[in-house]
Amino acid sequence: MTANLIAGEISLNERVHRTQGNEMSFHVHYWGVMPKHYDNVPHKHSFFEVCYVLEGQGTYIDDGRPYPVKENTIFLSRPGVLHHIKSDTGLFLLYVGFELVESESTEKWITLIEEAKRCSEVVADVKEDGTAPFIWKSLLNHATKSEDAFFEEILTNLAHSLILSLINTFVLPLNYHQKAVQKTSSLTLNLAKLYIKDNLANSIKLTDTATHLHLSSRHLSRLFKTELGVSYSEYVQNERIQRAAILLKTTDLSIRDIAQETGFPDVHYFTRVFTASMRSSPGRFRSLYTKLKTTAYKD
Repeated sequence: MTANLIAGEISLNERVHRTQGNEMSFHVHYWGVMPKHYDNVPHKHSFFEVCYVLEGQGTYIDDGRPYPVKENTIFLSRPGVLHHIKSDTGLFLLYVGFELVESESTEKWITLIEEAKRCSEVVADVKEDGTAPFIWKSLLNHATKSEDAFFEEILTNLAHSLILSLINTFVLPLNYHQKAVQKTSSLTLNLAKLYIKDNLANSIKLTDTATHLHLSSRHLSRLFKTELGVSYSEYVQNERIQRAAILLKTTDLSIRDIAQETGFPDVHYFTRVFTASMRSSPGRFRSLYTKLKTTAYKD
C-alpha cells in the first residue's frame, strides 16, 4: 500500500497544481505521503495544510494548544498559526497544502475561507470510510493509473472534491448546523401558523397548538417571540382581526357570525378588540371598505 501511495503522491505533484469549480479555484502547493513522521520544529505557513493520520499516535500542537491525534484523525494548520507535530512512534500521514485563488473565486468563498482561518476546531476524528478519507485514498490510487480513459479529468475532479471535503470537515458543519436549526425553527413556526390559520374558530390556546406539533408550550412560545417579535397570544389575536377584516369586506356574513368564525367568544368582545386594533368598528369598517378592491386593510 505504501509504495502505491507514494507513487500517487509523485503523480499528483507532477499533475495537479490547481483545482477549479463554478465559484472557486484553489492553488495546490504540494501533496504529501509520509510513512513515518516523528517530530518537527514549530513553524508557520501562508496557506492551509491538512493532514490525515493513516496510522500511529502523536500530538498536534496548534498555537501552543496540544491535541492528541491517532488513526483516522484529520488536523488543520491555518495560515499564520504556529504549529508542529510530535510522535514517539511515528505517524503515517497524508497531507496537502493549498490556498484559495481569490481572483478566481466569488465573495462567498472568500468569506468562507476567512471563516476557516478563524475556526476554533482544528482537529476532527473521522471514519475510515468517511468522505474525505475515501476521496483521498481514491485520489492517490487513481493518480497511478495514467493509462485510464479521462485520467486527467477524474484526477482533477477528485482533487477538487477532496479539498472541498476537507474544508467542509472544519468549517461547514457549524455553518450547516446553524442553517439546519434555522430551517427547523422556520418549518415549525410555519406549521404553527398554518394550524392557527385553519382553526381560528376554535380556542387554539398555546397548549393546544404545542400539543398538535408535539412541542412544549415554552418552546413554541419562545419561537414566536424570537422569530416574530410577538407573543403567541398577540399573533393569534392579530390573525383573528385580519381574518375578520377580510370577511367583513368580502362576505355578507353578519358581525355575530364573523365573531364566531374568527374565534371570539361574543360579539361585544369582538367589537371592542376589532375597534381597538383597526381604529374602526366592524360596522363602520364594512361600510367604508366594501367597495375597495384590496383585501388588506390600511388605516
